[in-house]
Amino acid sequence: MEFSAKQIAELLQADIEGDPEVRVNRLAKIEEGEPGSLSFLANPKYTPFIYTTGADIVIVSQDFKAEQTIHATLLRVKDAYAAFARLLEVYQQALKKRTGISERAYLAETAVYGEKLYAGEFAWIGEGVRIGKHVQIFPHVYVGDHVVIGDHTILHPGVKVLHDCVIGSHCILHAGAVIGADGFGFAPNTGQQYDKVPQTGNVVLEDHVEIGANTCIDRATLGSTRIRKGVKLDNLIQVAHNVDIGENTVIAAQSGIAGSTRIGAACMIGGQVGIVGHISIADGVKLAAQSGIEGNVRQEGAILLGSPAIEIGNYRRSFIHFKNLQQLVKRVEALEKLIPEK
Repeated sequence: MEFSAKQIAELLQADIEGDPEVRVNRLAKIEEGEPGSLSFLANPKYTPFIYTTGADIVIVSQDFKAEQTIHATLLRVKDAYAAFARLLEVYQQALKKRTGISERAYLAETAVYGEKLYAGEFAWIGEGVRIGKHVQIFPHVYVGDHVVIGDHTILHPGVKVLHDCVIGSHCILHAGAVIGADGFGFAPNTGQQYDKVPQTGNVVLEDHVEIGANTCIDRATLGSTRIRKGVKLDNLIQVAHNVDIGENTVIAAQSGIAGSTRIGAACMIGGQVGIVGHISIADGVKLAAQSGIEGNVRQEGAILLGSPAIEIGNYRRSFIHFKNLQQLVKRVEALEKLIPEK
């Protein structure tokens, strides 16, 4: 597919600086741009590349000021990153979507589905499953009995959605994600062993949720583990039973959330964050990477860092002393030597 700068500008409502008829047929990073490609500049750190890039079109923000000659045609927009993301979305939608059910896929007789379903080779769709319109189920996906899947949802290869779980519309589940495995529920008995507690609930993903590759979301002991509208989870995240994650919260890779914790809306959680169970985290909280959260976070919009996590300003001030601890110890030891023994 090939597009002119004028066509792209109309889509993004951008102002053109340069040749409106220059055409591109692929996307590229600004430092790797070649003739026929389109790129963008959002991070100031990459500004030097705009003067050397071979890309024919570059999307920039309206406040960008050139200090040297630029050979590319510029498309000026309010927010370069958001505009480029929009362009990627349109580009992806323009790609031909797969439809049709492979002869090697299994659909139970009691499963019902909407128009233009794609079910790839060796996909398994169980009894009583209900699937909406324009759903794409790639090869080797397992959909358990009585699962519900909304319109325009995509299940990439190897996804497992176990029985009774609910997946909303416009969701994306990346390769290897497991939705609805048993929660980690065990009760110690008198023989110092553990009896398994049946996990009888399910998982509910609301609309516009995206789940990263190999992320696991456990079913509830009772009720539902719930991932609310607009949540985005990265790869390799563990969400335990009965967790509730609020709307539009984002969580980076390798984080773990223990059971029955409630996370508010619009939170931002960095990579490798560990959160204990049975606590609440307020709306808009930001947790820096590798933080350990061991109690309730009641202040909306709080920013925490460290393990156990504390307010980020306090942590940074304390870190000055952490890194000088050895020197402080030596000073104390030297002072002790000056004190006469009694």
